[in-house]
Amino acid sequence: MLSILMPVYNERERVQRAIAEVLETELPTEFELIVVDDGSTDGSREILRAGDWGDRVRLLEHEHNQGKGAAIQTALTHARGEFSAIFDADLEYDPEDLALLMPPLLDGRTNASFGVRAFDGYTSHSFLFVLGNKGVTLACNLLYNVYLHDIMTCHKMIRTDLFRSLPLRSAGFAIEPEITARLVQRRERIFEVPVHYRARSNDEGKKLTAADGFRVIATLLRCRFTNP
Repeated sequence: MLSILMPVYNERERVQRAIAEVLETELPTEFELIVVDDGSTDGSREILRAGDWGDRVRLLEHEHNQGKGAAIQTALTHARGEFSAIFDADLEYDPEDLALLMPPLLDGRTNASFGVRAFDGYTSHSFLFVLGNKGVTLACNLLYNVYLHDIMTCHKMIRTDLFRSLPLRSAGFAIEPEITARLVQRRERIFEVPVHYRARSNDEGKKLTAADGFRVIATLLRCRFTNP
């Protein structure tokens, strides 16, 4: 079974559709959806509480906003599947692509599968956004002597027992590079698969800022020079 971990923070315009699209997705195994409302203040929490999506959906709540990393950790604690995948509620990714990440896990080729974004003109947030993403990925490759294409992808699928064993401590967006760094330090071979992506604009609720880029670099450096 697959556990899909969905952190939610102030996504009232999209969260219902995100959940519906995940539930409509055909995957090669049964799945559950664990939704964690991370202290939303825009009405997302009330929308989630009023939702009726059946037994496949479980709703958890943080009393106040703690960050994406904290929400993922909370969801992971409750995961019952053999595999766990991160899927954000902002609809920048296509839930059908989760099916593309599963085969290398199911047939034992890898313990971790990442979806790689293309970043073409239509899907990119901005030139600086793409440059920043490529910059932190390059930094990871140099620091850890690997060759990955997109360490900040939010399409990550990992064996649940391995995922839980990683020494993760980032509460915010830096959880994404931290997951990658700790997997690499475990000598896990990450399988990469092309996936669909359309970045939303700042007006549409894009939350990443330049400051997050510096946090990512700091996280990569911290992980590189600390023994897990």
